[in-house]
Parts: sequence; structure tokens; C-alpha cells
Amino acid sequence: MSVVIRRLRVESMDRPLGLDTLQPRFSWMLESDEASQRQGAYRILAATREELLAQDQGDVWDSGKVDSDRSIQVVYEGSPLASGRVYYWKVQVWDAAGRASAWSEVSSWSMGLLHAGDWQGDWIGCTVDEEEELPPALYLRKEFAADKAVEQAVLYATALGVYELHLNGSRVSGDYFAPGWTDYNIRAQYQTYDVTAQIQAGGNAIGAILGTGWYAGHVGMMGRRIYGTSPSLLVQLELHYTDGTSSRIVSDGTWTMNTGPIQYSDMLMGETYDARKAWPDWNKTGFAAEGWRPAEKLASYSGLLVSQPDKGVRVTESLTPVKIWKTARGTYMADMGQNMVGWIRLQVSGPAGTRVKVGHAEMIQEDDTLYIENLRRAIQEDIYVLRGEGVEVCEPHFTFHGFRYVEVEGYPGELTADLITGQAAHSDTPPTGTLETSDAMVNRLISNIRWGQRGNYLSVPTDCPQRDERLGWSGDAQIFIRTAAYNMDVSRFFMKYMTDMTDFQTPEGAFPDVAPDAGWFAWKQVRVEWFAPDNAGWGDAGIIIPWTLYLMYEDRRILEANYEAMKKWVGYLKSTTTDLIRPDYADYGDWLSINADTPKDVLATAYFAYSTALFARIAGILGRREDEASYRKLFDDICAAFVGRYVNEQGIIEGDTQTVYVLALYFDLLPPDLKKLAIQRLEQLIHENDDHLSTGFLGVGYLLPVLTENGLNDLAYTLLHQDSFPSWLYSVKHGATTIWERWDGWTETEGFQTPGMNSFNHYSLGSVGEWMYRYMAGIDTEPAQPGFKHIVIHPRPGGKLTWVKAELDSSYGLIQSAWKLEEDRFVLNVTVPVNTTATVYVPQEVIAAPEGAEELGILADKRIYRIGSGRYEFSSKLAACVKG
Repeated sequence: MSVVIRRLRVESMDRPLGLDTLQPRFSWMLESDEASQRQGAYRILAATREELLAQDQGDVWDSGKVDSDRSIQVVYEGSPLASGRVYYWKVQVWDAAGRASAWSEVSSWSMGLLHAGDWQGDWIGCTVDEEEELPPALYLRKEFAADKAVEQAVLYATALGVYELHLNGSRVSGDYFAPGWTDYNIRAQYQTYDVTAQIQAGGNAIGAILGTGWYAGHVGMMGRRIYGTSPSLLVQLELHYTDGTSSRIVSDGTWTMNTGPIQYSDMLMGETYDARKAWPDWNKTGFAAEGWRPAEKLASYSGLLVSQPDKGVRVTESLTPVKIWKTARGTYMADMGQNMVGWIRLQVSGPAGTRVKVGHAEMIQEDDTLYIENLRRAIQEDIYVLRGEGVEVCEPHFTFHGFRYVEVEGYPGELTADLITGQAAHSDTPPTGTLETSDAMVNRLISNIRWGQRGNYLSVPTDCPQRDERLGWSGDAQIFIRTAAYNMDVSRFFMKYMTDMTDFQTPEGAFPDVAPDAGWFAWKQVRVEWFAPDNAGWGDAGIIIPWTLYLMYEDRRILEANYEAMKKWVGYLKSTTTDLIRPDYADYGDWLSINADTPKDVLATAYFAYSTALFARIAGILGRREDEASYRKLFDDICAAFVGRYVNEQGIIEGDTQTVYVLALYFDLLPPDLKKLAIQRLEQLIHENDDHLSTGFLGVGYLLPVLTENGLNDLAYTLLHQDSFPSWLYSVKHGATTIWERWDGWTETEGFQTPGMNSFNHYSLGSVGEWMYRYMAGIDTEPAQPGFKHIVIHPRPGGKLTWVKAELDSSYGLIQSAWKLEEDRFVLNVTVPVNTTATVYVPQEVIAAPEGAEELGILADKRIYRIGSGRYEFSSKLAACVKG
């Protein structure tokens, strides 16, 4: 068979539940043993019953044979989809020669509750005393009967707060911190679970634990109860019986409630759990609910209820300590070997009333104590009071910590490694990229970048996971998103985050610094004498993020959905200018640069130009020709204004920092003559800084791409390999396992930096990962055919590296680029998935090109080939390739 269909996806997810997208998009992956295979046509069938598909019938959609090579993001064009309904689908394709494949396996998706009237339950909970700073978690339960055979049971749930659902003695899912963080004043997410397998014939018990979460707990520096005081729960269980009838169990006054062992569980303040107050079997039938009282019906929610667009937070890895020791204080210390985000799962047995405290920190100090000064007001402690009945498993519920080191105080007996487990948790963004080199230090850097992303992508892209902040900073998100999209599938994660961004866009058009805002803007108003109404490099995330999602996933819808918001942003930027020069609306500047203060108006004007240029391209992609022409002209005019105001005839840009040149070059703001001078000046500045970088958050991600693109690849590698301060490998050399917030978070001469802002898990400076994938390994996408429909394989070897291996599991399938320096040869191995093509750049002189590689010509010192799907090996003489 010429082509086999694999990995069916709806909205980029495997068998998603509860979609509220009325025209979902379909994707599939193709495999073939034949080289240069591609799809020539497809046919999709969608049906309300699986047996119809077995007869090759689709009662809601039969696309017919469509002559197209599109195999991702194919938009549903069938009958209107019904609320709460399950749909089944399959696809058949024809290859380029017209040969038909077998039908794919059958997959499915379900729709969520599409209309407000579909929700039948009440919001239930308990009115919380406003004076109670850390209220206990609330337990809620209800018993019900399933007296007939159940064909399907679907559970819809949400909360103002966070919840953990139970059914017949077990958790409903592995999700944590549901329903996720949104601006609850505008919208709340709900989750959909298929619980058919958990329903028992006869009696059943459903329950939930309800915590404060982001809704009523502590959030960032802004305090507590940002959105409300009393958490509430909304649940709807739909039971569909084999006889065609159905029934519904909803949250209402028939549920009962009580407090229990969770004395409090707060995102920033940790948890205290008194096991003596636990309710054994509270989530099972037959529980004697003495002392429980009817749940209160709380106020109805006036915001939007939307299906969660991305996957929830899950435990994705469990770690065992690499070392445990006892301190002079009598406590136990554990080194997890990795700075991580999540919590500790502790096994302990001891007398009733024994108090065990688990403290968490990223670093330890010379006196063998936890470094907690950088937590500010956050408390990374979980306290357990034992029940005294055998081995107890202690694990928090509604809090998370950033840590590598753990101190256990009050542990009865000897603590060994098998009794303590680190639970690493983050939003379930599946890994897609791997990268490995011949250099162990660089490999550690790659690992640090990935772990920094894992730790900080938790419902929103947070800036840090340990102190009293943990906010969704937009500037950090935009500078790192390309790296993030190589490491993991973040398509749905950032689709959700863009909603957070637009929810707090001002009427004038300014995008927020932080999303969800959570009172940040108001907090600044009270405490800061003057601040910019927007911030360059932060607000621009509102355009950079959608553009990147389009490049990496061919997500046209993200552009369409945010088009007016992006246009409004550029219009706002223009309205604040004088002669197209922006004021110094960049409170954070090139954040945490080293002895190099980039002028804020220069930075703001440069980003104004970049947002305008990207928006012009987006307008063109969407066929908005008038806008495309208008904004291209605006970009040209901004460039002219930028040069006229900030650049002299010698190519010196005002501020004369590495970052001003990096931004001007990456954003293409300079005419050819000044561009050449700017490149020379950037090189000079780096050499004058003893071959070290000085860039902060906004300059760092573009630094190495600018050098490599402008003939300074050797210098890019010099900076990559640099291991003295400031550099990426400086922290690696000193034992870092994640990316630090600051270049100087800790130094040999000064020790720890100012504790008020000194995170050791902060992904922004790890944006160099983009360069590693795109340039070092050489896997890139072509904007004219995004989503890796056409792939660019253009590795730039250099530095100390003798080999690099990279893989990317794209929407079309696995892409591989692996090069090595072998005696006197450069050898490049490439894998291209079915239904894609690639352009390959090979250093001259080429010794051997594989069969099927079409030579396109020569560019500088590279010979260019075009290939279709398959595996290929190229080789060339070593002397030529080391030029980079």
C-alpha cells in the first residue's frame, strides 16, 4: 500500500471531548515506504454513529473526493453540530499517482455544552468569612442511582476556584488545578470527562474537593481574593442509557458539604493537612455523612462558560532524590537533582498528631539551610498532621512549588529515597522536539531550557514558579514562544493565552503586560508614581504569538480570530507617536541586561515597526490586500523615521548597546549601507565586551540568529560556548538545572543576587533554544508554506561541536536533521515526512548527494537541493563546511 494514514486529530488533539468550536479542524499523518510521496486528494466522512462509517456513510458530512494536498487544519464543512453530541470520523486519501489508500481507523470527538441554557445545575459551595485569610477546602458529595444499563456517561464540571472530582472512590481524571486560570470576571473554563467506565449499576457517589485557587486565593503580588471570596462548583453528569433514555445529575441543594482534613491549600502559601480530620470513604456509596449539611446555592455566574481549549495540568514525571542527608538540626534534606515545579509525595508512618513539615527551595545556602529569601511573601511549605494508622501518603492538593531541594522536619523514623517522590507537573503540552550535541555543557543547557518551560507553563506561561508572582508575563512569552514550539506542542496552550491577552486589551488597543491581568494594572496604579500605558516588547506579544503559531502549526484561525485585536494594537501604537517615533513606553526596557541600558524610546519604536511589519504579512495571508499595502507603507515610513532619528551616518544607533543593533537588524529597519555598518558595530561591541553578551530579555533571543544570518556564525558559537559571566553556560558550570532569571542570579564574587527578584527557574533567557533548532541543527519552516509543509534544512556547524542531532515531531510527522564532522567529511542525514518537501543547504564541495535530490543551484558556499519525503544522506568536504 502506497500510503498509510495515522494519528487522526481534531483541533490538534486525540479524540477531544467537549469542543465548543463549531467548525473543528481535522488533521492526519501519512506514512509510506516510498520516497517523495504526497497526498493528491482526500475524503472525510463524519457521522453520529460509528456503524454508519463501517458502511462508508457520513450522515453529518461527506466531503466527497477533494483534490488537495492539505492534511492538517482541514475545516469541517458538514451539518451544524449539536451540543453534547459525540461524532465519529475517518479519512481516505489518494497519493500523487491517484492510488487510493485504505480508510483510516475511526476516531471521534464530542461537542461541549454550546448554549448557556444547556447548563441545568446550581453553583454550590459555602459562604466564606471575608476575614479568614486561608479558608479550609470544602468537600461536597451526592449519591445517585443508575438503575438501567448505561451506554455513556459524560461529566461536565467547572468552578470559581479549583476542584478535584471523585466518582465511586476514585479521582475522575489526572487533571490538577482545574478549571485553569482565566479572567473570571469575563470567562471561566469547564472540563468534559467521559466517565462511562466509572459508573456502577445501582448506587453511585459523586464528590468534589473545592479550593480557593486563583479565584479566591493569593495571586502574585496583588494579594488574595482578586476575583471573589467564596469558591463555588458547577457539575452536570449526563447519563445515556442503552434503551435510548437519559437522565441528569447536577449540582444543587441536594448535595451535602463539610470541611475536612485540608485546613488550607493555597497556590502561594502551601497546604496544611490534618489527617485526623479525614473522611474515609467520603467519595463512596454508603458513607455516613453525619454532621454534613446541605450545600449552599451561591450566586449564578455572569461571565462566559467556555470549554477548556487546551489540556489540563498533569503530573508528567516522577523524580527520586539523588541524595538524602540529615542536618545538624535533626531535619532531613533531599536533593531531587533537578529544579522542578510540582510537589512532594511523601510516605510516612507515625503516631497520631505527629506534625511533618516539608519545605521547598531552589537552592541551599552554605549553612545547609534552604535558600528561601527569594520567595518574598510566598510560603513553600506543606504541613501534614498524621492520622496514626499505618503508612500514610502525604501529597498536597491545590498548591505547587518551585524547588530542587526539600527539607523534611519532624519525620518519624529514617527517611530514605524510596519514601519521597518529586511530582513534576505542568500543562500537558506533549514533547515534540529533541536536540543533542557532542558537547555535554550545551546538552545541559538544552535540558535546562526544556525544564524551565515545563516548570513555567502551568495554565499560563508564568515568569517563575516559586515566589509570590507566578504571572503570565507577555514579554517573556513572546520572546520564548518559538523555542517553546520546537520543544513541545504549545498550539492549544497559546490559543488559550491569546484569549487571556485579548480579554484585557484596553479600549484604546493596548495589550497587557500580564495575562490574565489579575489586578496587576490596578496594583501598579496605586504603587507606581508613573508607568507607561503599554510596554514595548510585552504588548507586542499580541501579534508575535499569533504569527508564531501560524508559522509553526499553519494555524490560520489564530490570525483570523485575533485580526481586529492586532489591528487595534498597531493603531494604538501609531496614535501614541510623534512623527512615528514612540515615547519611552517600555517600563521594563531590555529587562535584566548587563551594564547596557537600551534607550526605551528606541526600543519602543523598533517594536512598533516590527509589529507593523508582521501585521502587514498577516493581512496579506488573510487576503486583506488594502490593509497589507497600507501597513507595508507604514512599516517603511517607521523605518525611515527610525533611521532619521536614531542612526548616524557611521551606522551608530542611539544607545549603542548590543540590543539596539540586534533589534534593528532582526526587524530589518536599516537600509543596506547602514545595515553593513550596524553588523560591524555589533561585532565590535561583542569583542569589546571580551566576547560576552550584554543583552537582556528582549535582545537575547535574536542575538545569535542575527550573528549567524549576517556572516558571524563563528562569533555566535563563541557566545554559545562562553562559560564565564555573563553567559548561558555560566549557570550550567555552576550546577544549574533550569534557566535563571538573571545572568547574575548567583556569582562567585557576589553570591546570591538581590532576593527580591532572583528566580532560578525563569525561561526567558533560554530563548537561545530557537537558534539551536533553526541554525545549529538547521530545522526551519518556510513562511510561504508554514507548519513545516515545506521544510528548510540549513545546519550551520561551528564552535566545538562535532555532531548535532535534532528531531521535530511536526503536524506532518517526524523531521530529522543530524550532522557530524567525520574525518575529512561533513555528513548530513535528513528525514522528511510524507506530504511535505524540503530545501536542503549543504556546504560545498559536495561529495555525494542522494538519489531523488534535485539540485537547485549554489548560494554563497552552499549547494541547494530540493527533496520530497524520505530519508537522505549528503556529504561534503570538511574544509568547506567549517566556514559555517
